[in-house]
Amino acid sequence: MTDTRRRVKVYTLNEDRQWDDRGTGHVSSGYVERLKGMSLLVRAESDGESGSLLLESKINPNTAYQKQQDTLIVWSEAENYDLALSFQEKAGCDEIWEKICQVQGKDPSVDITQELVDESEEERFDDMSSPGLELPPCELGRLEELAELVASSLPSPLRREKLALAVENEGYIRKLLELFRQCEDLENADGLHHLYEIVKGIFLLNRTALFEVMFSEECIMDVIGCLEHDPVLGAAPRRHRDFLTKTARFKEVIPIGDPELRAKIHQTYRVQYIQDMVLPTPSVFEENMLSTLHSFIFFNKVEIVGMLQDDEKFLTDLFAQLTDEATDDDKRYELVNFLKEFCAFSQTLQPQNREAFFKTLSNMGILPALEVVLGMDDVQVRGAATDIFSYLVEYNPSMVREFVMQESQQNDDDILLINLIIEHMICDTDPELGGAVQLMGLLRTLVDPENMLATANKTEKTEFLSFFYKHCMHILSAPLLANTTDDKLSKDDFQTSQLLALILELLTFCVEHHTYHIKNYIINKDVLRRVLVLTASQHAFLALCALRFMRRIIGLKDEFYNRYIIRNFLFEPVVKAFLNNGARYNLMNSAIIEMFEYVRVEDVKSLTAHIVENYWKALEDVNYVQTFKGLKLRYEQQRERQDNPKLDSMRSILRNHRFRRDARTLDDDEEMWFNADEDELEDGEAVVPPSDNKTTKSSAGAGENEDLMDPISKFMERKKLKDSDEKEVLGKSSSLSGRQSPSFKLSFSGSTTKTSLSSPPPSASLHPGSPGSPGSPGSGAKGSPPTAVATKGGLVGLVDYPDDDEEDEEDVSGESKEETPPLSKKSKLSS
Repeated sequence: MTDTRRRVKVYTLNEDRQWDDRGTGHVSSGYVERLKGMSLLVRAESDGESGSLLLESKINPNTAYQKQQDTLIVWSEAENYDLALSFQEKAGCDEIWEKICQVQGKDPSVDITQELVDESEEERFDDMSSPGLELPPCELGRLEELAELVASSLPSPLRREKLALAVENEGYIRKLLELFRQCEDLENADGLHHLYEIVKGIFLLNRTALFEVMFSEECIMDVIGCLEHDPVLGAAPRRHRDFLTKTARFKEVIPIGDPELRAKIHQTYRVQYIQDMVLPTPSVFEENMLSTLHSFIFFNKVEIVGMLQDDEKFLTDLFAQLTDEATDDDKRYELVNFLKEFCAFSQTLQPQNREAFFKTLSNMGILPALEVVLGMDDVQVRGAATDIFSYLVEYNPSMVREFVMQESQQNDDDILLINLIIEHMICDTDPELGGAVQLMGLLRTLVDPENMLATANKTEKTEFLSFFYKHCMHILSAPLLANTTDDKLSKDDFQTSQLLALILELLTFCVEHHTYHIKNYIINKDVLRRVLVLTASQHAFLALCALRFMRRIIGLKDEFYNRYIIRNFLFEPVVKAFLNNGARYNLMNSAIIEMFEYVRVEDVKSLTAHIVENYWKALEDVNYVQTFKGLKLRYEQQRERQDNPKLDSMRSILRNHRFRRDARTLDDDEEMWFNADEDELEDGEAVVPPSDNKTTKSSAGAGENEDLMDPISKFMERKKLKDSDEKEVLGKSSSLSGRQSPSFKLSFSGSTTKTSLSSPPPSASLHPGSPGSPGSPGSGAKGSPPTAVATKGGLVGLVDYPDDDEEDEEDVSGESKEETPPLSKKSKLSS
């Protein structure tokens, strides 16, 4: 099926009243058994003769079909579902239109077959049985009568159709425009007001044939003139024609040789102006009656982009002048603005057409041209170039990434396109940093791994991120590093703080998505220490950005990051910020507490030990949340497990006895004991009564159970004592003193008092009652007598159920999954 006459594009109208391209194919008509009638069939051209169906639509005898602009057929399949076929050639459109009219019994000379609306049968009968609508003579004295006729016809679709046919067949529009010129010469205000109502009503007839007359070169300015005389404005009409002829100037930055293209551009601009500025804001009812006007503009834009895209000489001249050093600044500004508007028009294209459009621009050298323009001093030119760059990045970031990686092989870092973007972001002179925000969004898109491609031979993510961290990251982080030297802020004004917040936002995104690239950069450049200097900023938003950056790092639960934080005591500025914030209940307070709470809940052992050993005295008096006392409890549990290694094997002993299956067969009572429901055990009821328990045990397992009961008894004793110990810790945590680092002192500029923390050196003997000491209630001394736990029903069999692991870790000092390495001691902290 290679006949270009039948080549069409299929469009559907979306919820935003924009046309969506559903694909290109070839249209035919034929009887479809499944639909029980003649139908329109469009098969995708890329799939050949047996291609997939883009459209299968039955020609319904009651459906209203419209032919527009000689190459369009538009109809509605259902409520709010409009379809359009755009033909490559007029002959193909005429052939399909004849088929539609043949099915519906209509004359192919009409441009619309019929319209369906809900009307009373009486009105429908009257309208269909009555002859065609007769218009009054086009005279000054009959304008009021004509205006009333138009207004009365609009509510009825059939009457609108008859009115449209009458206006079209009698050449009435040109006659009305002649009367308009007479009324203006005579300054006939009433006549002008009537003409305004008439022309506005003709727009609402929603008919392409009428639009083609009204928007023709000889008529369009008079149509705009009619719409200047709104009766609401009285004797002060608007001056739309003056604007279009005197203020709005069409500049051909590159001469357009095709007169049809030039005329199409003029027409589209003026019709768009009518829609946006001249016509009054339509009501909900009128909005649906202007769908043909929207379609007219849409298809005009598609046609303009296609004609320009196909004109290779035009585009070649455009890019040649854009990059020519001899081009003066004013001319270059016009060229960039034209290219920006050209790209804006391309947004009306559908994805496959837009891809071809940007591919054409790429082949013409748009990215090298933008690189030249972005390096210029003119702010307006750079702004327009930035808008063009945003179109490219948003549609095809991979194309931009490929270009910047290729140019890095020939150019220095300073003149790379992506580094120019970073520099413009950093140097934005706008107090609100509007341009910087836009550029940061583009950089984020470029470094987002989610839109990077992966092939069998290479991974775009690996290649581009390696390039970015080698050639670009030092420029992006330069303001941050320059402003935080000597662990203090150099500048803390609002604009600088906004810029640093933008940079931090991008770095935080990198922490979440770039894994080892950003990890190496942060650790090697000590970036987190510099970022935490910003917690002392007078601008809360910047301090919160710094906290968010650290929180994202901790949230990764990466031990490389944790060791880096511990080694450099990077919780110190966080604790300072917390204490300087005082008792104020604000975002700063909540953000810091949430960070510590995350460490506690996730049981990040290395950070827990570091925080308690170095900052406990500064935080122990915080009682309005249990976060810090909970951290201390976690720490005590960790130390206790380290000091009592025998407890580490307790759960494994219980598991071995619980899950081991010997050659012997379990008797019924033992089966009950092992298979008992957890709820029964927790209710305190014995699964096996004590008397039965002694008599039903087999002799083969007696010795083994006796060996097992000794550690179990100790285990239960420790649980009872530990429960009481937990309450004591939560009630008065300051009475417990664990092994801590050597003496140091914390002082804070924002506090009225100084807090100091001192503790004995590691070689000193432990105080009685401290965790791990022989006299501690939680030490589980060997001399403690075994204790049996009695319940209502007797002795409870102890089983280490897998579901209880998490509870045991919190309440009974369960098995630790990893040992905490010895930590370096810090001798002194100061502000």
